[in-house]
This record gives sequence, structure tokens and C-alpha cells, in this order.
Amino acid sequence: MSDPNLFPGLIVRAQSGFFGVQTKDGLITAKLRGRHTYGQRVTDAAALGDRVKVRKLEDGSGVIEEVVPRTRVLSRMAPGQRIEQVLVANPDQVVFVFACADPDPNFRLLDRLLVVAEREGIPVVICANKLDLVRPRSARQEFGEYARLGYSILYTSAKKGTGIRKLRKSLKGKISVFTGPSGAGKSSILNAIQPGLGLRTKIVARATGKGRHATVFPELFKLDIGGYVADTPGIKAFALWDIEPEEVDAYFPEIRDLVANCEFSDCTHIHEPGCAIIKAVQQGKISIERYDSYCRIRLGEDI
Repeated sequence: MSDPNLFPGLIVRAQSGFFGVQTKDGLITAKLRGRHTYGQRVTDAAALGDRVKVRKLEDGSGVIEEVVPRTRVLSRMAPGQRIEQVLVANPDQVVFVFACADPDPNFRLLDRLLVVAEREGIPVVICANKLDLVRPRSARQEFGEYARLGYSILYTSAKKGTGIRKLRKSLKGKISVFTGPSGAGKSSILNAIQPGLGLRTKIVARATGKGRHATVFPELFKLDIGGYVADTPGIKAFALWDIEPEEVDAYFPEIRDLVANCEFSDCTHIHEPGCAIIKAVQQGKISIERYDSYCRIRLGEDI
């Protein structure tokens, strides 16, 4: 028999061991049952986006009794630790926000994020923001390789409102994650999508050209149009979690389709003779920049 005191919920906020859980009866603050926190930890026992079952207590708070297994997860290796840091669990899509300028787009970081999305099967929207700072044609040239690979790209300007309506429409009824480098304008875009969210916008440090953090902990915000959106802290580094070097070629669409044509079945696509990938790069069928990203990830190098 089902326990009448257990309620299904969605974790919409996580901070210092306390979780905001959205239930049909409203938002409650809950902690994990102790058994979920014992033993050696290799991942977050509960995280933003997790579906849970919570028991309500007399004082109005709650205890998370069960975390439903995740279907997909946007995560990375925790900085300085050999454990998984879950950014958001069970997202319907991820929106990678990069500025067209100020700061310049870091495509190596974007490639790493795309590897995680490919591995988890998370639909992707690439948002090229701050279109007002550059010529639209140059922005489309810079991000054009990703469009050719089949990724959805939206060109936006939070300042002028360009592309905001189309982006808002793509969020309706979904759990979406906004992530990318600091200073790209994620919080500004969310404020433009739904005024009054109260997100603190990021200010780009003029002296360094690097963004300063504004979002200090992840949170799912409910949208008036339906669905939720998460604005995660700006990313400066992104170490991949639980991805073996020999897997990486499967997460580059332009590479994986050619792997079968390589002379050696264990080809690394870095130095072997008869490599179909190296040949495609030489022929201009695979961009040098994307190939460089592949090599760096394959060899375990930092961004």
C-alpha cells in the first residue's frame, strides 16, 4: 500500500543541505533522510530537478524519503574533487548561453558542454547573446559551424529584446537549464523573458574581460507560461565526469559518422595512418577548431 503521508515533489532549490520541494500543496523546505547521506559519496544524493517523495512534518517542513532515479543529468566533475557535481537533474533541454562579444565566445567550453549534452541525450539550444555588440552577419559566421552540425541556434540581445520572444516560446512547459560562462548575460535574458524574476544580472569586469558571478546557487524558477528554468552559476572550467577517452568521438556528430571508415578499430583520430577523421579535417569537412577541441578532450587537457 502507498503511504498517504508521502507526497511527490520536485526539488526547485538546493542550498546548504536544505531543499525547496514543490508539491501539489505548495513549496516546502525539506532535508534528506539520513540514510541517503551515509557512506562514501560519488555524486549528489539529491539535486536541483530531482523528483522526490517527501514526508511532511508537523512543523510544516519535510523529509525527503526517496529520490526517483534520474533519466538524464547535466553534471561535471566537482572542482578539486573526484565526485560528480549535478548542476540540474532531469532537464528537458539545456540552453547554452554565450556572448557574441564582451566576453568573446569560448568555443572550447561550448564543445565540452555539447559533449555532456550528447552523452546524456539532452536537447540543446545555443543562445548567442549580445547580438547588439556585433554585426549579425559576423555572429552567424562565428556560430555557423554549430548550425551546420544541426544544433538549434538563437541570436538574442537582452538589451534590445532581439530574439527574446522566440526563446521564450521554446521554454514553454519544459524544465530548461541556462548555463554558460560568466558575463554572457544569462540572468539578463531571463529577466527579459519574464520581468520580475528578480535574478541578479552579471557585470562584466572591464579590466579582465571576464564575468563576475551573480547567481550563487542553482534554483528552478517557475515560468508564467508554464515550466521551469534554472539559472546556474557562471562556468569558468568544466571537467567532464565519467567519460572515458575512447568514448569522446561518439559525442562529436561530425566525427562519429566517419569512425567506421578508419583503418584501425581502436583509432584515436590523433596520429594514426588511414584515419578517416584526420583526412576529413585535411579536406575541410571537419573544422580545425572542433577537431582541436576533440583532441584536447581526448587527451584530457584543460580548456
